[in-house]
Amino acid sequence: MAHHCHATGCTVAVPPEMFMCKSHWFMLPRSFRDRIWATYRRGQCDDMNPSADYCLAAKNAITWLARKEGIEPDTKLYDFFLRDQ
Repeated sequence: MAHHCHATGCTVAVPPEMFMCKSHWFMLPRSFRDRIWATYRRGQCDDMNPSADYCLAAKNAITWLARKEGIEPDTKLYDFFLRDQ
C-alpha cells in the first residue's frame, strides 16, 4: 500500500518502504539518507511502531528539506511518535 512522500506538502505516492519521492530523497544530503536507512525497520509502517531514532532522523530530514524549500516543516507525525520518548 503506497503512502505520500514525507516531504512537507508533497503529494507524490511512494511505496511503503520509501521515505520520500525520488526528487525529494536526492535533495537530502547523503548523511540524512544514510541515517534514515540505518534506523528504518521493515514493517514499521504496518505495525505503527517506528523507533525513536528513526522518528528523530525523519523529523530532522523533513525539517532540513522544508527549510531548504523555504516552507514551514510539517513534523506532526513524528512529533506524535516522539511525544513519550
